[in-house]
Amino acid sequence: PDDLSNYKVVQAGQFAMNKMKAWQGSYGMSRYNGIVSPAYFVFNVDGVDGTFFHTAIRSNAYVPCFTQASDGVRIGQWDLSQARMREIQFTLPPTDEQTSIVRFLDHADRKIRRYIRAKKKLIKLLEEQKQAIIHRAVTRGLDPNVRLKSSVVEWLGDIPEHWELIRFKFVAEKIVDCLHATPKYSENGEFPAIRTADISPGTVNLSSARRIEADEYERWVERLVPKPGDILYSREGERFGIAACVPDGSRLCISQRMMVFRIRSEHNPVFIMWLLNSKEIYAQACQDVTGATAPHVNISTIRNYYLAVPARNEQDTLVAEIENATKGYSNTIDRAQSEISLLNEYRTRLISDVVTGKLDVREAALRIPAESKIEEEADMPEEVEMNDAGMETENVEFEE
Repeated sequence: PDDLSNYKVVQAGQFAMNKMKAWQGSYGMSRYNGIVSPAYFVFNVDGVDGTFFHTAIRSNAYVPCFTQASDGVRIGQWDLSQARMREIQFTLPPTDEQTSIVRFLDHADRKIRRYIRAKKKLIKLLEEQKQAIIHRAVTRGLDPNVRLKSSVVEWLGDIPEHWELIRFKFVAEKIVDCLHATPKYSENGEFPAIRTADISPGTVNLSSARRIEADEYERWVERLVPKPGDILYSREGERFGIAACVPDGSRLCISQRMMVFRIRSEHNPVFIMWLLNSKEIYAQACQDVTGATAPHVNISTIRNYYLAVPARNEQDTLVAEIENATKGYSNTIDRAQSEISLLNEYRTRLISDVVTGKLDVREAALRIPAESKIEEEADMPEEVEMNDAGMETENVEFEE
């Protein structure tokens, strides 16, 4: 804003808290000098190790205390007063034990970062293998010796001789864009409103989707009620050009920057979905985004995508073969992701137990060897994820 007169200075080593979102754990020890909005409290912290305090106060042992101390009618309007905050009790161990706890948790984080990187690399390799199988199937079919012909389309190159070249507008029965507005999201909403962040090629992540109430849902599905088998497509933003089918048994709508396609009965929607995710179709989408500051794909371009497709019976066969050939990869990926999720839960509980003294780590901390500078650099996280409150989320886990 133009007027910063009500903003507050926060120095490295001070404790900054968003009093409207303290119930989310939106607070921590600052590592930087800067300013915060009037919605923040800023405190000096004395008599406690800063790293220990930051780790402890953001753990599950204390975040619920800030929730209970916040006042308000609705979650989005909760507020925390300094008087209520001062009533929260904090368990403070001796200084040397604080140091031991910090050392133990830091060492555990380093070990798990290595583990997570290895798991993520495995998942990435498996995903690449899956995509290679899918791409081969939707661009060449099953016969490695199939005769090819020129598509006469720069982005498609050669295609199987018996496949048909057709524009997307003749494949889709309906092509519907989202409303050019922002949905009214609700914490207690029943219906998922799918954003670009909620889809990846072939997958809709309903658990991450924000929700809307019934009346808002009706407004967002006036043009088309998405049903299982329809294709959701991201047409704008950093994650444009991604397609996924509506899952069975779901009632959802598209949110900002999204489109929904209903495919004609003479085509298999899953085959078309995988085709839309191919690099050949993505290359056609990129015509609109070259040099653009806000990447997006024009509807006119989407309608006129060139697709190379076989007859419906061959599409069905290819979809079945893709599912069969990639099932093992998908199962392994699911297991790896499940391990990461379970370890996150374990880590959350472990931190809570350690910082509140339920688990004594003083002897374990003494046995931790000094790590070399090379190891320390190798343990740096590859990326920092942020939650809705703008705080770092430490997605690392503990191994037993």
